[in-house]
Amino acid sequence: MKAVLLVGYGGVEQLRYEEVPRPEPGPGEVLVRVISTSVNPIDYKIRSGAMKDHMPWPLPAILGRDVAGEVIAVAPDVSKFKAGDRVIGLVNHSYAEYLTAEADVLAKLPDGIDAENAGALPLVVTTGAQLIEKGIQPKAGEVVLITGAAGSVGRTAVFVAKQHGAKVIAGVRGSQKADAESLGADSVAALDDDKAIAGLPELDAIADTVGGETLGKLLPRLKKSGRLASVLGKSDAAQKAGVDVRAVLSQPDPVRLAQLVEDVRDGRFKIPIALRLDLSEIRKAHEAAEKGVDGKIVLHP
Repeated sequence: MKAVLLVGYGGVEQLRYEEVPRPEPGPGEVLVRVISTSVNPIDYKIRSGAMKDHMPWPLPAILGRDVAGEVIAVAPDVSKFKAGDRVIGLVNHSYAEYLTAEADVLAKLPDGIDAENAGALPLVVTTGAQLIEKGIQPKAGEVVLITGAAGSVGRTAVFVAKQHGAKVIAGVRGSQKADAESLGADSVAALDDDKAIAGLPELDAIADTVGGETLGKLLPRLKKSGRLASVLGKSDAAQKAGVDVRAVLSQPDPVRLAQLVEDVRDGRFKIPIALRLDLSEIRKAHEAAEKGVDGKIVLHP
């Protein structure tokens, strides 16, 4: 089978599209033909070496966390799936034509959604939901500001926070403000505008996807009893302000994933797709992702 191998840390030249042996499912696993996967920031952070001290990978390695695909074979002890089932999940090693995954991390792909696009969803919707449901745990009526709300994780967080009855402020760049009106938040704030930040109400919680200087400027608006959760882990600004950070590291949750995929299918919220590329164009995909695009980059083996 064809796969993308990361052969060393560094630039996109470290990604090689090559022939590798097809894996076989072990106990509790299924073999999946990958129909679509996508690029996430964690992929190019691992590739660059930025994560090697925290998340070392034996090289060469196959990156990729998202999959929408078709079950080809199952281990004898797996009864949850059968050959021919369409599945979706938060996995590992999805930059390939085939992968093996534990059956327990996969969900059946809901009817009515195209597997060619669904590979954009698992990591970002899982992360956005867990940022709210595990990190913030909002109560109805609480004021929750979500930074980076126009991004894929942020969009999901807005939707999930509203599901829980929070009063949501979508924090975006000023250039995104008009488009962000469609996110379903109660209000939109330009977080690159100091006057807009100064005009924010007291916040019960901040759900952070951007960190850095922006987060530092927002912390004075957080109530003393307020909560801060971030997908970026520790924050120097929060530490200086004496604010605890609830770090959210995504974990597979196939039941919640299937619910969120149905929500996307039914138009309750949207994860835009910016580019669709062949897996063989992985270097182009990583270059585009690092420069920044308005939406996900979907890859097709």
